[in-house]
Amino acid sequence: MHRRKFLQSAGLLAAGAAAPTIVPSRVFGAQAPSNRVTLAFIGTGRQCQGLNIPQFMAVPGVQVVAVCDVDSWRVGQAKQLVESTYAKQSPSGAYKGCDTYRDFRAVLARRDVDAVMISTPDHWHVPMAMLALQAGKDVSLEKPITRYIGEGRRLANEVVARKRIFRVDSEFRSLDRMHRAVELVRNGAIGTLKTIRVSSPREEFPQEAAIEAPVPAELDYDMWLGPAPKVPYMQKRVHNPRDLKGRPGWFRSTMYADGMLTNWGAHLVDICQWANGTERTGPVEVQATGRYHDDPVWDVLETFDARFRFANGVEMFYTMDKPRIRFEGDKGWLVVNYDKSADHPEYHEASDPKILSMPIPADGVRFPLRSERVDFIDSVKSRRKTLEDEEIGQRTISICHLAHIGIKRQGALLKWDPARERFTNDEEANRHLEAPAGRTDWGTK
Repeated sequence: MHRRKFLQSAGLLAAGAAAPTIVPSRVFGAQAPSNRVTLAFIGTGRQCQGLNIPQFMAVPGVQVVAVCDVDSWRVGQAKQLVESTYAKQSPSGAYKGCDTYRDFRAVLARRDVDAVMISTPDHWHVPMAMLALQAGKDVSLEKPITRYIGEGRRLANEVVARKRIFRVDSEFRSLDRMHRAVELVRNGAIGTLKTIRVSSPREEFPQEAAIEAPVPAELDYDMWLGPAPKVPYMQKRVHNPRDLKGRPGWFRSTMYADGMLTNWGAHLVDICQWANGTERTGPVEVQATGRYHDDPVWDVLETFDARFRFANGVEMFYTMDKPRIRFEGDKGWLVVNYDKSADHPEYHEASDPKILSMPIPADGVRFPLRSERVDFIDSVKSRRKTLEDEEIGQRTISICHLAHIGIKRQGALLKWDPARERFTNDEEANRHLEAPAGRTDWGTK
């Protein structure tokens, strides 16, 4: 179907959507207009407006041309954020040129959009990213990028087949404390790596009743559900109306997400993989236990304990505590804390202070250090791989999903073939690699 006919038939044609209003070249510094990357945001909740939009707009050469959300209040706030930012950089003090959409397919139909940043609830990540790739868009995708290992493999393959740029939107590789820890481990500061101990924060479950209620006027709830099962609206499932600060309830529901296991695991396990040199493969066995929260809506894991073994002999233990990673080698240990606290007043701890001051040899293993936003935009321009591309993202989040499957298999020792991405000793476990059949009638009302 031709683009214009598709938009008209879907009721999605927006005035002025054919081309972006061009921001004056002074906004982009010395970068030529030909190097400008037009960017659209799909999903404009607290993560998008608090971090994603401001940080991307600070990257030279980026022009935000559209925002999209099923919540009309949120998308209105996002439009205001974009246009007020550009207005401050304009001699006239005014700017209009950011289009708004309810249906993400209208954004993907725009030929002038180079790339999209997807910041929706987790259950929408893969469906939207796949359609974006098929529409020829480069994709920055919020973590966790997938909910199932099988869909993740299809997503990674689609990126390669379409020759698109893909970036897991995680900032941990851009944090100096994480970067430094990885370079130290990879360059032998603690000898041969033997064990990794990593922990995510604990989930919080505030008291909130599961009460059915009328859908807020600004929310297209059917489209919010999308491929998820049709269930009655309740605020506890979705997000607080007209609120960009509170943590959305969907984070705690297995209909839409997998809790801290994947939410923080996508950050922390990636650093473990990077330090272990296994970022493009996976473990060979997993064993995990856990307990789900007893609530009709908020039913994600409230505790878990997982053990992995890799082909190189390294063991990794993943549990809930405070966000930190401990690397143990045959010559010492090194800890990197996400936060400083009274218990951990420094980002780094080590068995010997000399470990922390070790210089990286001139011929040692070194990694670039740049923000995830700059990394994505630079790759869109240069067509090189990002620092956290589709394969790295698939392998990282797969480890979190392996732990979840291990819990479902009640602590059984599962043998994993990372090349085939299949369990070799448990067919029941293999049935958890794919999502159950979901809705296909979303967006048709």
